[in-house]
Amino acid sequence: MLEGSCLCGAVRYEVTADPGPIIHCHCHTCRKAHGAAFSSVMPVARDAFRWTAGEEALNRFESSTGKFRHFCTKCGSQIMAERVNQPVVLLRLGCLDTEIEGNPLGHIWRSDCASWYDPKDVLPEYPEGFPAK
Repeated sequence: MLEGSCLCGAVRYEVTADPGPIIHCHCHTCRKAHGAAFSSVMPVARDAFRWTAGEEALNRFESSTGKFRHFCTKCGSQIMAERVNQPVVLLRLGCLDTEIEGNPLGHIWRSDCASWYDPKDVLPEYPEGFPAK
């Protein structure tokens, strides 16, 4: 089972299915909605997903025709997205609390990517914050 929650903890969900594929989406709306170079998502079966707490704190935004992004009205965390009548919903992996393993399948919508981010760049990594000079 997978579990997730928003930043403030008001909204929680569970998924009674194994993790699906991990995908990094670079589309304009994902970048704007998350304030980041891309959004990491995982499709899961709609019938395996359920809210377990905080539904009263949820709102949704139709970011493109028929696609709704569900978010916490208290902290602003985007939790999942859905297209009406589709068999899957898209979990926003930044809100997933369950540790999962697996490698992302790939980057999508690279034609719409941020000019300042290239996933092929090899950059230094630090275990915590950027080191002071």
